Amino acid sequence: MATVFETRLIGNVGRDATVKKMDRGVIAINFPVAHNKNWKDKRSGDSRTKTTWVNCTIWKKDGANMRILDFLKSGALVELTGTPFAKAYKQDDGSIRTEIRLNVSKTNILRPSKNHYDDNYEDDEDNTDYDSNLDDYSLSEEDF
Repeated sequence: MATVFETRLIGNVGRDATVKKMDRGVIAINFPVAHNKNWKDKRSGDSRTKTTWVNCTIWKKDGANMRILDFLKSGALVELTGTPFAKAYKQDDGSIRTEIRLNVSKTNILRPSKNHYDDNYEDDEDNTDYDSNLDDYSLSEEDF
């Protein structure tokens, strides 16, 4: 019987995506995504937020369509599906650090970053809501 270990993550891109060329014609597109969990403290009644950072990677073949880089900008709201894993490593001071990583298989841009718009876009106070058909920003498997 086949098994599936897949996670869906919705959050904001924390930094513009970077590209790293690997061996054998493979390209890694790396970017961090912040997921915020909000709740109200039962004792104090104060609002609380916990941010979890997930380091994401999209794997592509050299020469593949790199259009996704236009959308993976700091602040963009994304929905990602992929295989999660934890990575531990030793820092220079000898301490062990663990991070959550996601090998992304599917990407959906829910809201582009404000940096996505070209220089002719004027962000006035009357246009604060972003209204779009989400399918305009959905990427197909050919984009990967």
